[in-house]
Amino acid sequence: MTITMQAIGAARTVTGSRHLIRTHESSVLLDCGMFQGRRQESSLRNRDLGLDPRALDAVVLSHAHIDHSGALPRLCKQGYEGPIYTTAATRDLCAAMLVDAAMIQASDARYLNRAIERDHVDAEPIEPLFDEEDVARALSQMIALPYGRKHRITSDVSLTFRDAGHVLGSALCLLDVADEGQQRRIVFTGDIGRRGSPILRDPELPTDASVLIMESTYGDRLHPPQVDLDDQLAAVIQRTHARGGKVVIPSFALERAQQLIYSLKGLNKAGKIPALPVYVDSPLTVNITQVFRLHPECYDSAARQIVEAGESPFELPGLRYTASREDSQEIDRSSEPCVVIAASGMCEAGRVLHHLRKTVEDPKNTVLIVGFQAQHTLGRRIVERRPRVRIFGVERALCAEVVVMNGFSAHADQAELLDFASAVRERGPLRDVVLVHGEPAAQDTLKDQLTQRGFQRVHIPTRGDLLRL
Repeated sequence: MTITMQAIGAARTVTGSRHLIRTHESSVLLDCGMFQGRRQESSLRNRDLGLDPRALDAVVLSHAHIDHSGALPRLCKQGYEGPIYTTAATRDLCAAMLVDAAMIQASDARYLNRAIERDHVDAEPIEPLFDEEDVARALSQMIALPYGRKHRITSDVSLTFRDAGHVLGSALCLLDVADEGQQRRIVFTGDIGRRGSPILRDPELPTDASVLIMESTYGDRLHPPQVDLDDQLAAVIQRTHARGGKVVIPSFALERAQQLIYSLKGLNKAGKIPALPVYVDSPLTVNITQVFRLHPECYDSAARQIVEAGESPFELPGLRYTASREDSQEIDRSSEPCVVIAASGMCEAGRVLHHLRKTVEDPKNTVLIVGFQAQHTLGRRIVERRPRVRIFGVERALCAEVVVMNGFSAHADQAELLDFASAVRERGPLRDVVLVHGEPAAQDTLKDQLTQRGFQRVHIPTRGDLLRL
């Protein structure tokens, strides 16, 4: 029997995760993420998903991040009516995140269509990729499976989830394919978390893998030790506070924001940061934090101890969750030092753009980057410390201090990826490693490192490639 994998998204890039597995009897899609990048390219790739939705037998979703889940409503809108398998926490997170994505698209479409009409531009009206009805349809097709329980999803494929330790509910996806009375196991990592990260448990190690489809986001980099992160964060806040400035943190609403709040709670309790307001300025982050509170079964022992003591891991003195636009605008009108955590993580949309517009030109302020910034995003241009950056169409001088703390990343770094692959090989007949979800430099470096460790069959598919596994 021939098993194939077609790389539809997250091939030589870190966004738009979509991988199609075909067996003799089944077609299974691993993730259906939204492509994020240049507006025109993103629109084209997200409107044409690169596959026939009606030909799929099942969809498996590794976790809720939009670059892994964000095109599911589009898939259902285009005719997919089958099951979408994921964990309970991921389904709950998608209920918040996909509705938010639909609302943003509707708002963007209204804005752009008004501009087209006002300026008499010769262009077709903008149509959102999907709406809230499409989101409801996708959610109704989701089937939640617990970690560790094997479930047959097609006539010849069974699925088991293991904890990936990346974000709440994230899963390693173990596909057992029946092959003439024998089983062949394909392991799809989704995104792999870091050992020792706060709140969540460490990634599990799967056994009996024949094929490992592995993310490679940080395949060419090492993260600083996690034990130093809180001290670095405290130092940034202390010196910005001394200047009378604001710390603006563009943050992914899922996981990164909660990890930052958790760290700030510990620093506040230890007296390592001054008393100052901390604003979580993102309605989506507020909703996601509520989902975190519903799933303590995903917590590590330290986070569970906080809950058992009657406290919340996501509350601290001075913390304010803002919901209304008026509350958000009030933050910018105030001149007092504060910390502002706002979406989006790559500075491409959301309330963080308003805060950056008000703060980047003043050297007393700090922009703290705590996550990966893809190419062609405002976040990447800030990381590169461009002298001028464009915000809402206006170029502004980047005078604020820029601090990059990749140690807060929820992705395994190069050493952790190599150790993970080696551990999987020790636990099964691993023959093929397929690197996905990484930019070319990261993937090429990681492939070289894997080859040096004795991995003989390492594949890096480009978009559209078909691999025989």
